[in-house]
Amino acid sequence: MARQADEHLVTHRVKLPRKVVEHPVRQVAKRLSMALLLLVVTALIVYLDRDGYTDNSDGTLDFLDAFYYATVTLSTTGYGDITPVSDAARLTNIFVVTPLRVMFLIILVGTTLEALTERTREEWRLNRWRSTLRDHTVVVGFGTKGRSAIKTVCATGLRKEQVVVVDPSSKAIEAAAADGFAGVIGDATRSEVLKRAEAYRAKQIIIATQRDDTAVLVTLTARQLNRGAKIVVAVREEENAPLLKQSGADAVITSASAAGRLLGLSVLSPAAGMVMEDLIQQGTGLDMVERPVIKAEVGKSPREVDDLVVSVLRGHRVLGYDDANVGALELTDRLITIVRATPGSQVAPDIRPLHD
Repeated sequence: MARQADEHLVTHRVKLPRKVVEHPVRQVAKRLSMALLLLVVTALIVYLDRDGYTDNSDGTLDFLDAFYYATVTLSTTGYGDITPVSDAARLTNIFVVTPLRVMFLIILVGTTLEALTERTREEWRLNRWRSTLRDHTVVVGFGTKGRSAIKTVCATGLRKEQVVVVDPSSKAIEAAAADGFAGVIGDATRSEVLKRAEAYRAKQIIIATQRDDTAVLVTLTARQLNRGAKIVVAVREEENAPLLKQSGADAVITSASAAGRLLGLSVLSPAAGMVMEDLIQQGTGLDMVERPVIKAEVGKSPREVDDLVVSVLRGHRVLGYDDANVGALELTDRLITIVRATPGSQVAPDIRPLHD
């Protein structure tokens, strides 16, 4: 019983993207209107051929009797108090009224079956989604920072099916689903919520919550579930960055300080501010990417590489292009370079945007 209750909760907490369809109320209203139209058409057919019918109560057939006959006939009740007696009326019942009865039943039964199978269909979609989700990206928080992060990772070639959004707001999850992303409604500081997002199988986790203390708790929970995932966190205050690093974050972005530095740079040099803003917008103008050293570059200095090298990643160290410790490039090194973005192109699997 507990397992069934949990499955029921999961079904209603996970929101998968779906094609835009009519509102259920509008669908039901449309089908009821079609059924009513069939009822009116049948009643008119019977009334126009009223001389071919007999009523056991008074022998005559008026408009109300025609509607009554149409109702009991289409609903397959058939009391037998009004019956077709002429050949024309019987042929009309065979070739016209009977098909209308079948259509009437299909409309009503179809509406009922659709309502009954909706939950089963959703559970099937959810189970299929779980079974195919591997090495995906979990984004906690669908605010301005979260949306921008998703836009950036998707610009590198990540498919929307590989992104799962977690947010406590149902409206935010509805917006994420409308954009084509799967969503989980709930508090990401709770492990069961992150489990619904399959965070323990995620390749990378982006945490963009509104509060720094929430970000710390989410980071601790995410790291406990997934030891190998790359976790990137955005915080407001720079003093909280060391705490997040201790909590398991691989990278911490201080949004307030970063915005302040960009503002200061733009005051000193508007052009430099524009260049920096261009660099952090993936897919336009200039992009900053991380890529491996190719064989042809081994033994060369960073200045001799065709791309504009900014830094060299050697082991766990990030060395400047002019650092004396760099020396000659090694095959195990990775380069942070500035390249010209090509509109419509995707980043190769082994090339990563610096701001992912």
